[in-house]
Amino acid sequence: MVLSISGVVLFGVIGILLFRKHGLKPSHAVVCALFGFYLAGTAIGPGIQAGSDKLAALLGGIAL
Repeated sequence: MVLSISGVVLFGVIGILLFRKHGLKPSHAVVCALFGFYLAGTAIGPGIQAGSDKLAALLGGIAL
């Protein structure tokens, strides 16, 4: 659950930065969000979740 919330916050901040600095149109952001929701419901959704979990574990194991 922590990864999901962190991912949402991270992608939300990136979206806001793109919207403000690089001219991302709100319609493009809506299309990207809808694509993410529909992609999560497909057969590849669990694979994406597993990959992001492994990436989070890898990054969590790196000592600063």
